[in-house]
Amino acid sequence: MELSKINRVFFVGIGGIGMSALARYFAKRGQVVCGYDKTRTRLTETLEQEGILITYLDDDASLPCAFLDHHEDTLVVYTPAIPKDSKILNHFIDKGFSLKKRSEVLGIISKGMFCIAVAGTHGKTTTSSIVAHILKDTGYDCTAFLGGITSNYNSNVLFGDNNVVVVEADEYDRSFLTLHPDVAVVTSMDADHLDIYGDKSHLEESFRLFAGQLKAEGTLYAHEGLPLENSISYAASPTATAKAENLRVEGSKFVFDYTDATQSIKDISLMLPGKHNVENTTVAIAIALQLGIDAEKVKQAVANFKGVKRRFEYIVNNGSQIYIDDYAHHPEELKACFDAVRQLYPDKKLTVIFQPHLFTRTRDFADEFAKVLSTADELLLLEIYPARELPIEGINAQFLLDKITLSDKKICGKDYVVQHIKDTKPELILTVGAGDIDTIIEPLKNTLNNA
Repeated sequence: MELSKINRVFFVGIGGIGMSALARYFAKRGQVVCGYDKTRTRLTETLEQEGILITYLDDDASLPCAFLDHHEDTLVVYTPAIPKDSKILNHFIDKGFSLKKRSEVLGIISKGMFCIAVAGTHGKTTTSSIVAHILKDTGYDCTAFLGGITSNYNSNVLFGDNNVVVVEADEYDRSFLTLHPDVAVVTSMDADHLDIYGDKSHLEESFRLFAGQLKAEGTLYAHEGLPLENSISYAASPTATAKAENLRVEGSKFVFDYTDATQSIKDISLMLPGKHNVENTTVAIAIALQLGIDAEKVKQAVANFKGVKRRFEYIVNNGSQIYIDDYAHHPEELKACFDAVRQLYPDKKLTVIFQPHLFTRTRDFADEFAKVLSTADELLLLEIYPARELPIEGINAQFLLDKITLSDKKICGKDYVVQHIKDTKPELILTVGAGDIDTIIEPLKNTLNNA
């Protein structure tokens, strides 16, 4: 399907962060955009305010008239997270509509453009957002489809006037194999999505296939140590090709030097904490320099990058109390987040509120989760957020709690969490998880600000 022939688009699962970016893209182009999601969220409400009609009833009777019957100029985009028995999804299948996954649509949009694609089991949202910000802030420009809401632009889609597109390439369901990038980044290849891949070897093979999608003269950047051939390595390591050196904390910011085979940039200031974010920024700098952007402009752009919502986002920081929220939902992400918190606030008691995401991920990485969570000072554990999965017998919050060696730990609901924080007034709070834990952010913020 050609973009120029699309007049109407319906999104099945429009509330997803990647789906909503595409919805905004098509709305900006002037197409009629509507969608369905099972839950009203702050993001779907924002889409509605932007003029996109959304139904929350999974029934074809709730569809706008324009989407009741098949039309050649109509595109239906769906997410694999939608249940196969969805009435709306099956309406479009039965009526013969043209259905595409989000990743396929990204492939259509990026075809013919200079594509920078960032993949990885973690780190891809922040990295792609930094790349896009540098290109925007320096005047190079780009269009971007991101997996988070960037704080600088308050959006997950950026619109540019040139032929460059930055995309977050999702490994789930092998979605990124629809892309053919000019520049590709692989930030990490840790075992994840084992419900899809079965084991780590199949996941790694998928990343190798993604790397093989590069255009003939393309460039592949990979975090040092990843088993990808013909790649340029990057890391906060003396042996990487593009490297961060002299890393230190100055106040509440991380400062480092960038060096590659041909040039260096001294004293780069970064608002985002943690070695992992320094490394994410390192590869973004390498790409910007490859594109010929002036080094001093790159340095300035990095310094004013404010981050991504739910990626080490300060919710409250009033001197007496600090509340940080993060999307971390994999053991390696949790470890990186905890390490960053400890580096910044080594003497404060850390209260962690964690919501596990998916029964399969909790089962597959229970020991790794337990090891990281045991390093908190206090843990409030929510029940597992199931997302697209059915329950697995014996896999629940208690299963995970029993493995955690921390003594100050308990399972609780969201209402209890808010009341507990109100009563105990901890000095350092961290909410982490990828489910609906974000629904307690505002209540916690209000509680702390009114304490």
